[in-house]
Amino acid sequence: MAYDDLRSFLRALDREGDLKRIKAEVDPHLEIGEIVDRVQKAKGPALLFENVKGSSMPLAMNVFGTERRLAKALGLKGPDDISEKIAGLLKPELPQGFTGFRDAFGKLASMTHVPPRHVKDAPVQEVVLTGDDVDLDRLPALFTWPLDGGSFFNLGLTHTKHPDTGIRNLGLYRLQRHDRRTIGMHWQIHKDSRNHYAVAAKRGERLPVAIAFGCPPAVTYAATAPLPGDIDEYLFAGFIAGERVRMVDCKTVPLQVPADAEVVVEGWLEPGEMLPEGPFGDHTGFYTPQEPFPALKIDCVTMRRRPILQSIVVGRPPTEDGPLGKFTERFFLPLLKIIIPDIVDYDLPEAGGFHNCVIVSIDKKYPKHAQKTMHAIWGAHMMSLTKLIIVVDADCDVHDYQEVAWRAFGNVDYSRDLTVVEGPVDHLDHASYQQFWGGKAGIDATRKLPEEGYTRDGGWPEMVASDPATAALVSRRWKEYGL
Repeated sequence: MAYDDLRSFLRALDREGDLKRIKAEVDPHLEIGEIVDRVQKAKGPALLFENVKGSSMPLAMNVFGTERRLAKALGLKGPDDISEKIAGLLKPELPQGFTGFRDAFGKLASMTHVPPRHVKDAPVQEVVLTGDDVDLDRLPALFTWPLDGGSFFNLGLTHTKHPDTGIRNLGLYRLQRHDRRTIGMHWQIHKDSRNHYAVAAKRGERLPVAIAFGCPPAVTYAATAPLPGDIDEYLFAGFIAGERVRMVDCKTVPLQVPADAEVVVEGWLEPGEMLPEGPFGDHTGFYTPQEPFPALKIDCVTMRRRPILQSIVVGRPPTEDGPLGKFTERFFLPLLKIIIPDIVDYDLPEAGGFHNCVIVSIDKKYPKHAQKTMHAIWGAHMMSLTKLIIVVDADCDVHDYQEVAWRAFGNVDYSRDLTVVEGPVDHLDHASYQQFWGGKAGIDATRKLPEEGYTRDGGWPEMVASDPATAALVSRRWKEYGL
């Protein structure tokens, strides 16, 4: 089972020696960011800063900084644990005999834990602050990189709902602290919460917003997952955690938040109220420029009696984004294979920010199969933002970058096997010559067929490989060689 809240997970890490408590006073202006970036890149422990300058709240950092810690937080051995479960739910089979009926019933029974559970009393509402008592300066926000435009909360989970349908959205967006009662909402053009705000603003209505900090690990992970707009992140969190997420009504806005969070801020977005937001050293490794974004006025803060804030540091990879992105890659493979059955496996390199590059393997069956797969990926939800697609044959391990590079460097005639198109790119993409759209490329690194125009004598050459009998002989005698 996943951990019920952040603090229980931190206690578990502490018992295992995988949490470092830092008692010395540290400055959230640059100093904490430098410490965390070094520790994360060294794959070091989770950090709990107990004495943050200017704040009475401890700050938990690098909590999900390794795949092992993230798996532990979610109650898994690894990301592949749940991908198989997802595959089973996506492709239910008709029962055949008693065994088939039992298996099908088991799938249905496993969903009973998914819907969130409403509660009236919540730890996150032990303390309620309103009016002049609201002071965001009490919350440790990070000024991470020298050219940042201010201090930011990097792991606040933003709750909104569609003004017409009432469908809620849980998203993870950076949040700039403008003053003691105002937060800048950096939700990008492709995000669901931005659409909620646009609908409300068009109708001249204000939009309720609640932001939760220090949430149960499964909820935090679900907020990072690129789910379609009609899939509730809290259903997904319950599915991952193996139990229903406890939710409580907010005090001043018509939204629900995790009852076991550490801190929640509540407010309303007025139509057209914008402030300059940024620059910010983002997960791309570059600063994103200053732009106008909605400014949220905070009316209420609720929290535990002794809250712990959680944040992350982003910048040049590798960062804490890495384990989160890799888990998303594995979790969503079954879903992507339902949409694009051609895919055998795929890899999203962290160096590409998990959306700039996709390496995909296919069991090639017909001419231009690779190109068909490229265009299917560019048409699949948020995969549409992919800038580079490399397609390899099914016998290539997509996670072995040296193997992929060998195929891409050697198997390609770039006058024939390179596909160049234009389409949407990520809001944060700095390389496109204009914002929001730009050029993309697909590389066909598969074996080429005669029907594709590869008509050289003898056809596509065989790859060099050992003689199986000799390889087996050498393996048996390896110790004899003294090697």
